[in-house]
Amino acid sequence: MADTTTYQTLSTRHLLGIKYITVEDIKLILDTAQEFKQVINRPIKKVPSLRDITIANLFFENSTRTKLSFELAEKRLSADVINFSSSGSSVKKGETLLDTVNNILSMKIDIIVMRHPSPGAHVLLSKHVDCNIINAGDGTHEHPTQALLDAYSMQEKIGNLKGKKIAIIGDIKHSRVALSNIFCLTKLGAKVTVCGPPTLIPPHLESLGVSVEYNIDKVLAWCDVANVLRIQLERQNISYIPSLREYAMYYGVNMERLNKLNKQIVIMHPGPINRGVEITSDVADSEHSIILDQVENGVAVRMAVLYLLARKKQK
Repeated sequence: MADTTTYQTLSTRHLLGIKYITVEDIKLILDTAQEFKQVINRPIKKVPSLRDITIANLFFENSTRTKLSFELAEKRLSADVINFSSSGSSVKKGETLLDTVNNILSMKIDIIVMRHPSPGAHVLLSKHVDCNIINAGDGTHEHPTQALLDAYSMQEKIGNLKGKKIAIIGDIKHSRVALSNIFCLTKLGAKVTVCGPPTLIPPHLESLGVSVEYNIDKVLAWCDVANVLRIQLERQNISYIPSLREYAMYYGVNMERLNKLNKQIVIMHPGPINRGVEITSDVADSEHSIILDQVENGVAVRMAVLYLLARKKQK
């Protein structure tokens, strides 16, 4: 598959966040990902679609899953790839983000994949550089490719998401995955409820078209899919919960809770998992879970995003 059969293009030349793209863009990405899912499951997993494209992965925050997933997606598409990490770089010496990026762009880069601790860094950058930018996470703001792969994984498991009941459980306040999921799922017509301790639910969340529930047993009984998020202690400068043990008692997803339901629900988690805190090992490894499917689907979805933005650049 040197080219896909999809000839539509995205409405934007960047993926800065789900907030900034249309429902048609989302559907195009998910449809294109389906084609690439077939590619990565065949004996020869590489296509020459981006053989003339150079991509820079700029990670100003630590990452394992996202960085590896993007790099594998880029190599599956035959792109030239360079990796940048802020540790040990001139950023530590006081160089600005714009100076760093412009120096990298002088090496004739076509697409930048960036993770940055500051919300809005990608939007700022898009106003000053002439290349496609993909947001791989900006602070507590958005993580668009995670939301897209989550939506793809849900669709693969339960079909069209319009009218489906999706619960997002955990540290909503500090999670960029939660916000991107809310934007993505509501645009696709799903019913979304967030659940967690009151201290970890931001105010006025209902204005985004979601419901808020503080009782996890009620939300599990209601939903078709539960997307479980971890407690992000590294983003908390004060204690929002008494202890991890107490959180696990009141909001942890465990088999005892699932066995009380009169139906089977789908369990998801973007990783990394704090086993025994937000989710127990027997749930994470159970038939309810599609966590490893999310990882596999992440490569296909990121291949789709890279491919579609590269085509947009060539037009």
